[in-house]
Amino acid sequence: MIDASALDEKPVLTGARIRLVPLDARHAADYHAATLDPEIRRLTGSHRNFTREEIERWCAGAAARAGRLDLAVEDRESGRFLGDIALIDVDPDNGHATLRILLVAGATDRGLGSEAVRLLLGHAFDRVRLHRVQLEVWDFNHRARRAYERCGFTVEGRMRQALRWDGAWHDALVMAALRTEWADGAGRADGAAAEADATG
Repeated sequence: MIDASALDEKPVLTGARIRLVPLDARHAADYHAATLDPEIRRLTGSHRNFTREEIERWCAGAAARAGRLDLAVEDRESGRFLGDIALIDVDPDNGHATLRILLVAGATDRGLGSEAVRLLLGHAFDRVRLHRVQLEVWDFNHRARRAYERCGFTVEGRMRQALRWDGAWHDALVMAALRTEWADGAGRADGAAAEADATG
């Protein structure tokens, strides 16, 4: 049985180079800028154009949202916004949820995404007591897939032609990590040792 109250605590999770903090209004400007970046839009498959006001409302209300966890990824030393990571679509009865992550330009290829994923997985399994955490990654995002695999995720399936981008169809790979495997050490390696980031 999960501890649903843990989703309402909005923790600060600290790693070697980053910290995950509750998403709030101070992150809105950098978050909005990230949503305008063409490469980030491609990696996340986002066709929608968000206004600055929409992002400000979203960030300002994140801490009050029950049943999910929205955290900003910040540089541990400077406090600079590096992206966001979330635990959403929580199913308390079956003990599973979906993980989503976005990293800003300049924060990739440094192992920071892998560190963020490991921090959130640890919280999801050890504190929230989830049994399964899943995510989706586009088939062209090989870097993210490798990073997720190093964090303990396994490809479970494929949603064919789930994204149309620049006139071409792309599949979504469904990946998941299990608490039993996490307890056995899968994906727990030091995030600083990872060679790639998970943006997708």
